[in-house]
Amino acid sequence: MTFSQEAFVETRREHSIPALKTERLVLRAPCRADAKVIARLADDRRIAVNTVRIPHPYGLNDAEQYIASVNRQNDDAAFLITLDGAPIGACGIDPRVGVPEIGYWLGVAYWGQGYATEAARAVIDHAFGALQHEALQAGARVSNPASRRVLEKCGFQWTGVQLTRIRAINSAAPTDRFRLDRRLWESLRSWGKVSRVA
Repeated sequence: MTFSQEAFVETRREHSIPALKTERLVLRAPCRADAKVIARLADDRRIAVNTVRIPHPYGLNDAEQYIASVNRQNDDAAFLITLDGAPIGACGIDPRVGVPEIGYWLGVAYWGQGYATEAARAVIDHAFGALQHEALQAGARVSNPASRRVLEKCGFQWTGVQLTRIRAINSAAPTDRFRLDRRLWESLRSWGKVSRVA
């Protein structure tokens, strides 16, 4: 594939993923120009050990591979989380695992400020709205109570614990598993228990 063909494919992918706006954030498709900042943010062991797929160390090549691999399928939806135009993390839906799975991470400087919950709610609304999924699943390491709390605030229900392979530690670790189905999501929205995307 030539450079111009690659640029066309990337542009087409970026435009197939809508920008999601929340009160403080804009979630948009990652593009090649984001690789350096993604690599800088994700190259922190504290992030990697709490995700399934992020290696540590995380370099520019890893970021470029991530950008090239996402948003290729119709139901695949990967978003870069931005604050005042600057990337601060990522959030997305992986449809390849049976029931689609939501995942997210933030640069350490942005932890504890509600950004993960705000971004996750936007992506959940997109999954049940535009993508018409009937259910979502998610996981959080048992040693990561902040991530479990994000899922609980978004309406996910705990379903059990399983061992999950964590790339950064090259081993498995106990992970709390969660599920949210469309009926519960609609009920929570009607009662105002989850925020709507702006």
